[in-house]
Amino acid sequence: MSILIIQLPARQRPGATLAAAEAQGGAVGGEREFSYVLSVDGHSVGRQGRAAAPLLPKADTVVAVMAETDVSWHQLTVPKAPASRLRAALASMLEDAVLDDLDDIHLAVAPQAKAGETAWVAVMNHAWLTGQLMALEKAKVRVDRVVPAVVPDDPPQAFFSEQQSGETVDGEGQLHMLLTWSSTDGVSSWPASGALARQLLPDPLPETARCFATPAVAAPAERWLGRSVTVLTPAEHALHAARSLWNLLQFELTPSSKGLHALQDQWRAFLSPQWRPARVGLVALVAAQVLGLNLWAWQQKHLVQQKKAAMVALLKDTYPQITGVLDAPVQMQRETEGLRAAAGQPGDNDLEALMGALASAWPPGKPTGGLQYDGASLSVMPPAGWGQPDFDVLTDRLGAAGYRVEVSEGRIVVRRAPRG
Repeated sequence: MSILIIQLPARQRPGATLAAAEAQGGAVGGEREFSYVLSVDGHSVGRQGRAAAPLLPKADTVVAVMAETDVSWHQLTVPKAPASRLRAALASMLEDAVLDDLDDIHLAVAPQAKAGETAWVAVMNHAWLTGQLMALEKAKVRVDRVVPAVVPDDPPQAFFSEQQSGETVDGEGQLHMLLTWSSTDGVSSWPASGALARQLLPDPLPETARCFATPAVAAPAERWLGRSVTVLTPAEHALHAARSLWNLLQFELTPSSKGLHALQDQWRAFLSPQWRPARVGLVALVAAQVLGLNLWAWQQKHLVQQKKAAMVALLKDTYPQITGVLDAPVQMQRETEGLRAAAGQPGDNDLEALMGALASAWPPGKPTGGLQYDGASLSVMPPAGWGQPDFDVLTDRLGAAGYRVEVSEGRIVVRRAPRG
């Protein structure tokens, strides 16, 4: 299942230069562009680049990644409040911890967080995030999840990247680096210049700490840190972030699935790895059903062939003079009728048999008249005063004996009912 990962540009801060604006969004003087990564399996980079929203490649799932500097982290006890009031309860608990107005921020709770337990809450600018999503939605790019680039986790991690300022070298020829430190205590980002970054970074680093850097700042990061770092391209970093369980689209930004979107969401969920056992079981069930139906059909066909062969054998044994068998039942019936006629025995459709059956069922005291016989049926005129009850009685009696009674042109017609 393909996945498109879109790197949302870092939010512009007051006083940002033109070069910084271009580096952070590409919207100055033209249409906004986004860096993207396309993966066919969610684990390897298949294609990457930068394009305007309408030109982004298509994929089964779309994930947007927020920059490290655009998400602040707060650890608190999740209040026991209804889902409809949870956002307001969280905002009231963060009133003294954030600088922005509570109506201007968007909140997201850690996955699998439970009421009454401690959990991380991500805070970001609501208007900026909504604007990014609307720009993508306008280009018919529906974002399924929004994830942070870095989350509080263990083991600790230091990530060096080039600062999104539009400049690469300052007045003294030093490369601008941004250091993001994440651990179970939270996530912090600082410019890796001056003494503040060294004071904030734990010294010594924990033994389990992992250090990464983008290719552009790998060498300066190793000199600054005094140890080797693992080179991680921005595409690989975005791919790693997309595998996070976080989804910042919560509360008022929760995607609404209706109509075709709902079907697409259910289909993607069915194709997810979690549903793989169900898919395998469904395929096995269908295969078993198809195989069983084929076996049953083969058995039925074999039985029919056996019965036909038995009928042909019976016909040839009874009437050896028959050499070519086209329709065994019809030929058997014709030969039997011929023998009966040669022996002088009345048949079911002969006049004697039809008259005997009609006489046995005819109401006593009712005269008959106008007998006609056409070789297959016997017709009589009903007596005067004949009504529907009389006809029903006659029909029931003859029907029990294997005869069929009809009324045609005012006459009662009796014939032998078809066998079988």
